[in-house]
Amino acid sequence: MTTETDFRFDGGATWLNLLATRGQSFGTRPIERIGTPEAGRRWLGLVGFPPQDELSDADLAGLVRLREALRELAMAAVAGREPAAEAAQEVRAIAAIPAEPVWRDQVAGIPLDMALAAIAVQALVTLQGPDRQLLHQCAEVDCRWVFLDTSGRRHWCPSPACASRGRVRAHRARQGGPSLG
Repeated sequence: MTTETDFRFDGGATWLNLLATRGQSFGTRPIERIGTPEAGRRWLGLVGFPPQDELSDADLAGLVRLREALRELAMAAVAGREPAAEAAQEVRAIAAIPAEPVWRDQVAGIPLDMALAAIAVQALVTLQGPDRQLLHQCAEVDCRWVFLDTSGRRHWCPSPACASRGRVRAHRARQGGPSLG
C-alpha cells in the first residue's frame, strides 16, 4: 500500500512531481508509486486535483501515459535535444482538452481530463518558457529525475539518498577507492 510519504513533492512543479511517481526509473528495480487507481487518485488529491469520481484502470493508464510522455519531454529538454514526436503530440493533445473552466469546490473534485490537462499545460509552459533553463537532471544514474533548480548549483535531486550516494561516490573516486556500483 502506498502512503502519502511515498510520494515526492519537491520537484518544483506538479508535472515534475508526477515524474517522481515512478522512482529509480532507470535502475534495475523501478518503484511504481501509482500502481493502482486508488494510489493515482490519492496522488491527484494531494497535488490539488481531487478527481470527482473513482479512477478506473483506464484512467490510471491515461495518467501513466501522461507521466511517461512528460518524462520524455523533460529528458529531451535537459539533454538539449528534440523530444520524440509521439510524446510531444500526447502532451499537446491532453493539454488541448476542450472544456469549460471548472470553478469548483475542492471537496467536490474535478473531472480527470481537466486535471490531466492542467498538468500538461503547466509542463508546456515550463518547457517552452524561460524556466526551461532551470530544469536539471539528477546525477544519480538510477534516478535521473528532472527537477527545477533555481540555484543553478545542484547535482542531485532533492532526495537525500541521491545526494548522499553521489557524494560518497565522488569522495571514493577522489580517494581511489571502490565506487558504489
